[in-house]
Amino acid sequence: MTKQTGLLAGIAEKNPTLFRRVGVALGDPSAWVGDEENSVAIVRDLEMDRVRQFTSASKVHCPADFAPESGLDADRETATAQAVAEYCVQNSIQSLRVDRTLPYIYAWHLLEQGIQLTYDASFGVLDRRQKTEQEIERLTEAQAVTETVMRIMCERISACSVNDEGQLIDDGEVLTSERAQAIAANEFLSRDYSMAHGCIVATAPEVADCHHRGTGPLRSCVPIIVDLFPMNQKTRYWGDCTRTVVHDKPSSKVQAMHQAVVNAKQASESMLRPGNTAESVHIAGEIVLKEAGFPISRGKLTDEPSIQHGTGHGIGLDVHEPILLDHGGGEMLDREVFTVEPGLYGRLDGGVRVEDMLVVREEGPQNLNRLHSGLDWRA
Repeated sequence: MTKQTGLLAGIAEKNPTLFRRVGVALGDPSAWVGDEENSVAIVRDLEMDRVRQFTSASKVHCPADFAPESGLDADRETATAQAVAEYCVQNSIQSLRVDRTLPYIYAWHLLEQGIQLTYDASFGVLDRRQKTEQEIERLTEAQAVTETVMRIMCERISACSVNDEGQLIDDGEVLTSERAQAIAANEFLSRDYSMAHGCIVATAPEVADCHHRGTGPLRSCVPIIVDLFPMNQKTRYWGDCTRTVVHDKPSSKVQAMHQAVVNAKQASESMLRPGNTAESVHIAGEIVLKEAGFPISRGKLTDEPSIQHGTGHGIGLDVHEPILLDHGGGEMLDREVFTVEPGLYGRLDGGVRVEDMLVVREEGPQNLNRLHSGLDWRA
């Protein structure tokens, strides 16, 4: 092995970069050491056979295979760090390239053995940005399930009756943001998806904060943003889709907001080509929204509809991955996958956001969504 030998370590269940190399979402400490041609995974002994089925590593070991002369600590994380250090000693590895997620316990044991650590900001990031075709298939599957539940939610909201206060009534009860979120969670659970980060079903005035999850009764004639972002429990790839639904008739103001958002989304999507910058994607949509008369108010909630956030983000084994479609966003790569989700938000009229997932391709962007983007979801 060379000085470019890399180290990824931690809990694969919580570290998607490590999971991508180990192949199993382990809840116990594990490590990956090597390069793309020659590498080892060091995992708990009882996980070795399972890891061998899925890992990209050349070999699979357990900490006991690299016990130092003083023996391994009873603590699993310490023992794994000791084993990594001993593996490096036995294989004359004097320098390791490490990523942004490396736990300090590994650094401490390696430095104790005189092994140099070099931080590489792109390690574990660039390869996850540029998806394989298999990863794109898994994202396509996740987005299809997300859209299935999105249709269920938007059509159910549209089918509600209304009480004297203008509140939506579903199955004899007032439909609240919280209840709608629980309905979505159950729909995903039945499809073996989880909502680890929850979801958003929000309306005015709370939706003036674009990341507010929503609370309280939903109402007729007021836009309701539904943002669903579940994880496939088997593949661990994420879906992410937003639609806006209005029960009954939207106001002319809301219709104008929606048209501006749809136009901005189209302008941004047209820039999704390798070599273009993520910043150019954002600016293209931002120009459309500003020309439609909507101001920028990032970091500040407003009564009238305004622009509050960037245009989107990378997605894969995390729901939010580098890079951002925003000011300062760098050059995009072939087969990167992004959400494109312009929006407008205000306390008085509510909010509108539409979000699809797209793949950057040389021949033009590939949209993984099939669901319509309108405000009317009556079946």
